[in-house]
Amino acid sequence: MSRKPKPLTADPSWATFNRMKAIEWLGDRVRILDQSRLPHQRAYLELKRYQDIASAIAGLKIRGAPAIGVAGAYGLALAALEIKARAKGDFISELRAASQALSHTRPTAGNLFRAIEGMLKVAEAGKEPGQIKKALITEAVRIHDEEAEATLKLSRLGAELIKDGFTILTHCNTGALATAGYGTALGVIKQAFEQGKRIRVLATETRPLLQGARITAWELKQANIPFQLITDSMAGYFMGRGEVSCLIVGADRIALNGDTANKIGTYTLAVLAKEHNIPFYIAAPTTTIDPSLASGEEIPIEQRSPEEVTRIQGVAIAPEGVEAANPAFDVTPHRYITAIITESGIIRKPFGEGIRKIIND
Repeated sequence: MSRKPKPLTADPSWATFNRMKAIEWLGDRVRILDQSRLPHQRAYLELKRYQDIASAIAGLKIRGAPAIGVAGAYGLALAALEIKARAKGDFISELRAASQALSHTRPTAGNLFRAIEGMLKVAEAGKEPGQIKKALITEAVRIHDEEAEATLKLSRLGAELIKDGFTILTHCNTGALATAGYGTALGVIKQAFEQGKRIRVLATETRPLLQGARITAWELKQANIPFQLITDSMAGYFMGRGEVSCLIVGADRIALNGDTANKIGTYTLAVLAKEHNIPFYIAAPTTTIDPSLASGEEIPIEQRSPEEVTRIQGVAIAPEGVEAANPAFDVTPHRYITAIITESGIIRKPFGEGIRKIIND
């Protein structure tokens, strides 16, 4: 029989992630931790315009699908504060223009579109601009709070899948900084560790932008969780040696059939896990699920600058003029996924049936 969860605010886990705020609303501006400078510099930015939020999202100063969704909501709240129009129709028109600018920053992140859609619905339901502005701030804070609570809930559920003595392989960064909450895949790992389970983590460096080496390693050190950093291409070596108990990764968008878009390289890991009969788990809040998409073939994949591949932190590693491809995400077909961990429950195959039930509930 499972234990009754403690109230969130009474859980020491809540305090742990609450001290490491990726994003914070300050009344008339947004404070973010600039993740592009980690791990060597812990710098915060205070942003007062939605254009600054959009730039921070596109520039990966704030990143991770749940955190991007929160940032998008706050960005729209800032846009509302700037609008001078007194007529509701004119106000909504300007707000929609700002929402377009924000939505174009990261086309794969499902949480961003969910958050913007929710904010626009609140605006449409309002009576006049002054009241709408207040309502949008309230809604943005609510989105942040609910996303944070969802990540802690799913981390508790996912920790049940982690056994004492497990070695867990994870890819990219999915902790407090990526989620504006407790974490998704890394949240599951932290929760299992806090429960006293003896675990070890293999964290991929995550080329081309090294989110694993720069940020996941930093968060794991902060939490005192035993881990080793590996290059992406080492994953098969450790699986083949029988050193990996399971894989847990996050998600940027999940289609109705369970196909999942996540950081480039995830698909490769899933295929390797299948070959070695190792469980492959996705951890994501339900806001990452996009029921409008029947399968992963419909998920838009962001194409980023080739310079992110040919350079590392501004230093050229390839000959001048070399062409490079840089898809930021790939799609893992649902047949390679063992289970999807959400705050509403652990979804197992057939995923379509489980996802529909969660959406309907």
